[in-house]
This record gives sequence, C-alpha cells and structure tokens, in this order.
Amino acid sequence: MRRWMILSFMALVVTSSAFAQDAQLRRLETTNTGREWEAVGRLDMDGVGFCTGALIAPNLVLTAAHCLFDKRSKQPIDHDKIEFLAGWRNGRASAYRNVRRAVVHPAYVYDGEVSSARVRNDLALLELSQPIRNTTIRPFGTAVRPATGDRVGVVSYAKSRSEVPSLQEVCTVLSRQEGVLITSCSVDFGSSGAPIFSFDGGEANIVSVVSAKAELDGKNVSLGTSLAEPLEELRSVLLAGGGFQQDASPSVNRVRVGVRNDTGAKFVKP
Repeated sequence: MRRWMILSFMALVVTSSAFAQDAQLRRLETTNTGREWEAVGRLDMDGVGFCTGALIAPNLVLTAAHCLFDKRSKQPIDHDKIEFLAGWRNGRASAYRNVRRAVVHPAYVYDGEVSSARVRNDLALLELSQPIRNTTIRPFGTAVRPATGDRVGVVSYAKSRSEVPSLQEVCTVLSRQEGVLITSCSVDFGSSGAPIFSFDGGEANIVSVVSAKAELDGKNVSLGTSLAEPLEELRSVLLAGGGFQQDASPSVNRVRVGVRNDTGAKFVKP
C-alpha cells in the first residue's frame, strides 16, 4: 500500500519561488545523455520491486536501507536475490552485478515509532559480487552535506519511469532538520536510494540519498538521509566483515502515521 508523509514544519517557511526555479525532469534516453550517469543504476529486488542505487566504489553501491525489506512479507530480502543494473536503459544495462553482502546502518530502526532518526539512518551499502571495472562507469565521490538554499540535483528511476533514468539537474535544499535533508527534488515510488548530488566545481558528488517522498504545503518534496558519518559507519561494518543478516522486523518499510518527532514534523496519511 502506498503511504505518503504530509509534513508540517512549524519553523520552516517554503516559498513558491523555491519550486519555480527547479529544473524539469529530463529523461536520459540515449547513450550520450546518460554517459555521465552510468554509475547510477536500478536495483531489482527479487521480483518484488526496485529502488535506485549508485556506485561509490567499483564494488560498492549506496542506497536506502528500507529498500532491503520486502513490504509484503516484512522480511529482509536475501542479498543474493538483489541485482544492480548499472546504467539501466530500455531493457539493457552497462553492467549487471549480483550482491555479495548488504550492510544496513547500525542505527537504522525498521520498526517502532517514525522519527527523524529513521530517515536520517535510512542508508545501506551493497558489496557487489565482482567490482565493475568499466571505463564508461565511473563511481561517484561524496561531499559534505549542503546548506539550506543550496542547489542540488537527483538521478532516479521511478514507478512511471522504470526503464529510463531521469535527471533533475536543479532543485533546492529547503531545510535541514535533525540530520534530514528536505529538498524540492522530484521523486516517486522507486526513487528510494537515489543519489542527491551537489555540483560544486562542476563535479557531481553525492551528498544525500533519497529516503522518502513527502508533501509540504501542497508541494511534493523529498527527504534525504544524512551521509558523512552514517556512511563511514557502514564502511567500518564492511571492513569488520559484517553483513546484513539481522532479524526481520514486524514493521513495513514505509513511514507510518500519527507520530510527532523531534523536528516538529508530523507524519500522517493523505
């Protein structure tokens, strides 16, 4: 079942001009238009759905933690049934890889109350079965979290555009609340795990990962995870030989209703 979050931030003022300046989604239909974004790919989840992920090393894909749970069975998806399709476009990928290990952020809470911490730690690293060493697929670097008002962009797949990725090169950071990045970037179901980029110095670096779709003052917004410290923790777990084998949670992998968190936001059904 689809679940939306309607946010009411008491201290956040969003003007229509912040949205009016956003670029439209542009489909990366051809090899030329998608060349710079081949390291973004579709993550197919055992036939039950898909998310978006991005290479940050030849053998590491960054995505959202909740993507690793089956919303129907409430069970973690076996990591060996997840496939990364780098640069997936119109039925073909630039590289296909299975997943050797999956690591969810240690502080990510899959059940219990909805809070900023849940979104903030909605991060996972997938170690691929084999590195992708292809000169046309270059892993992205990461950068510090952007400030309110900064311009960012996003590349994602979604339910209505599952066969071709789309680029929104200009959207805006509306606020940062308790480690959660609130942006005007356009996302939809399937965009979970999509990389949010900064373009300082003309270089695309990942600054956040899409965790959820939301609505604020009648406008669609996206919520992104914190990146720097959570990502370092994930790397440490991998280096220590850890992997995603935790017990399943009884909760679904979507934000639920009626819980007020420490940012002043309220998560409710539409």
